Amino acid sequence: MADLQLRSLHRDDLDRVSGIESRITGHSRKGFLEKRFAAAAETPDGFIACAAARDGKLAGYAFARIQEGEFGAPDAVAVLDVIGIDPDVQGTGIGKAVLAELERRMKARGIGTLRTQVDWGTPAMIRFFSSTAFLLAPVQVLERDTSPLREEIREAGSAGADARSRMRAGGDYHGTLSRDRVPARSLREDDLAAVVRIDRKLTGRDRSAYYAAKLREMLTESGIRVSLGAEEDGFVVGFVMARVDFGEFGKVDTAAILDTIGVHPGFAGSGIGHALLSQLFLNLATLQVDTVLTQVSPENIGLQRFLYSCGFHPSQRLMLSKTVS
Repeated sequence: MADLQLRSLHRDDLDRVSGIESRITGHSRKGFLEKRFAAAAETPDGFIACAAARDGKLAGYAFARIQEGEFGAPDAVAVLDVIGIDPDVQGTGIGKAVLAELERRMKARGIGTLRTQVDWGTPAMIRFFSSTAFLLAPVQVLERDTSPLREEIREAGSAGADARSRMRAGGDYHGTLSRDRVPARSLREDDLAAVVRIDRKLTGRDRSAYYAAKLREMLTESGIRVSLGAEEDGFVVGFVMARVDFGEFGKVDTAAILDTIGVHPGFAGSGIGHALLSQLFLNLATLQVDTVLTQVSPENIGLQRFLYSCGFHPSQRLMLSKTVS
């Protein structure tokens, strides 16, 4: 490996990376890669991107997104969602060399955890990550399709334990869904203060920087607004943040990642969370997004129960984690 050059990944590597990706996956992911290269150039603190070259020719590469606060995590983690090795030189140690360079850059930035996802049906990738000291993470990946949310709807004006209720899925018959009763709209930059205020009440922490970055990502990187806020009397009382991904973790199918949801404690149990997800699924289906993915810690029983009630179920994706020291 003495002839291997480890360096940063540059924008002029795009065509070569796109060509390798097409050979690996059998599909072109150039559109996704163009967005990823542009985002890394615009916000370099949000990514670690490194490459390995042999005889001046790019042979391997890796992209890791830096997450600070997603899925309720208290510390920054690096999430490896793109890694590729030229098929002509696979099995020669280049993948491990690229990963070691990524970890070296993580340590230089004080980031101690590296995570990735792998599909249960890709044994070669599972073997690779196992050989590089990744372990199963104490996190469950959940997923759901974007079909209409089934929910229990109380009759308008009714109250108490004797109130009549019924099940409805997406407007098939007369009734009022939670998204009809609670207005949900796209989040805007000027919603930042309200979102931070709700999150502070839920977590006891000030995560202004995290939410500022999420709103910036939502408005610039993804190109599609899928994050929503719910209002009562003109005030934001709940929000859901999701992004549309085209090809992360090697997945070609269009998917959305749901990474943050919050409802003001004063409105807990009033259907706002269901309203937000109901509208989110509707919007994503309109965009022809097939799947919604999210993560939840095993100890967060309340969130698990809520997500299961909204149709989420365990994914065939495994979350892997590695401590970098």
